[in-house]
Amino acid sequence: MNTRVLVMLSLLAGIGAVLHTVIPGVVLGMKPDMMLAMLFLGILLFPKPSYVLLLSIVTGLISGLTTAVPGGQIANVIEKPITAFAFLGLVLLTKRLARFKVTQPALAGIGTLISGTVFLTIVLYVLGMLQGSFAALFLAVVLPTTAFNVLFVGITYPIITTIMKRTSLADLSPALQPRGSKA
Repeated sequence: MNTRVLVMLSLLAGIGAVLHTVIPGVVLGMKPDMMLAMLFLGILLFPKPSYVLLLSIVTGLISGLTTAVPGGQIANVIEKPITAFAFLGLVLLTKRLARFKVTQPALAGIGTLISGTVFLTIVLYVLGMLQGSFAALFLAVVLPTTAFNVLFVGITYPIITTIMKRTSLADLSPALQPRGSKA
């Protein structure tokens, strides 16, 4: 693993932790998961399974520590790796569409829907820790979080890639390489 990549992923996880901590709970302690946006950015920038595994474990632990949802500690640790590898699969499947500006935000939206579905399923049905309707919680928390993550990734991904292209990190990320070049 490259140290510079690990530093970049650590920065994304740290920013996500701060954002996840300061955002108040909306419904039954549930709040928009800003760690997801940072997880998605990390995967988009460095789509390598070893980085995805590390980042998903870190974001799952941090989300679990900062959640206010009953049972969210366990659910976050389980849900983040599932979401991360599903998202990595989507990124790899849509690699040829990566040059379009709508691809990354659309993937973030799909990833957030996957994450919300897995999280609610674990909390409501597996752990039985939260009382409420899946549909109501999905509409009240997951859909607004999806919209926010789409906007957030749509705005920040081009900025981050521009910064990375101007630094030596661009040499490390296959996502930022011009078509046909080998990293």
